[in-house]
Amino acid sequence: MAKICLKGSAMLNPVPSVLITSKNKKDKVNVFTVGWIGTACTHPPMITVAIRPERLSYEYIKETMEFTVNIPTASMAKKVDFCGVKSGRNVDKIKEMNFKLVNGVNIKSPMLDECPIALECKVASITPLGTHHLFLAEVVSVHIDESIIDSNGKFHLERADLLCYSHGEYYNLSSKPLGSFGFSVKKKNKKSH
Repeated sequence: MAKICLKGSAMLNPVPSVLITSKNKKDKVNVFTVGWIGTACTHPPMITVAIRPERLSYEYIKETMEFTVNIPTASMAKKVDFCGVKSGRNVDKIKEMNFKLVNGVNIKSPMLDECPIALECKVASITPLGTHHLFLAEVVSVHIDESIIDSNGKFHLERADLLCYSHGEYYNLSSKPLGSFGFSVKKKNKKSH
């Protein structure tokens, strides 16, 4: 497979496309879109989020040291895009997108009712990197829509029709897995003759 070598770039794609809500100390709420988000640790559960300091949500999160990650569905792609290109300094995105806010349980930042999954997070550290600052945050609680949990308590995220972002475009995830963790080394069942 022939490859072209380019200068260094943050070319890790696809990525989740999420809506982050935050509330400042004056109880003003903002929402914005983030694609640069990832898992950092299992115990304690930690995630990373890269945010530009000029973003309004950066101010809110730095002030309160908490935020909520709302994981949207593919049907919300237009709203997700709007919240990524419009500034909360000029537009009330929550009102404009008709989002219904639900109070957080362990933090003051609200959740978006329209999203099937929400992670309440408390910031552990902020590291300036350059154009973005890296927020390391502990996930203090997860809220998941009952409709994507089966009677055995297994999560079926494929039922949620989640959204991802890849190099400037939005995609939905396939509901058909290519395999499950460990399938490459799983022993095949011997059929009796």
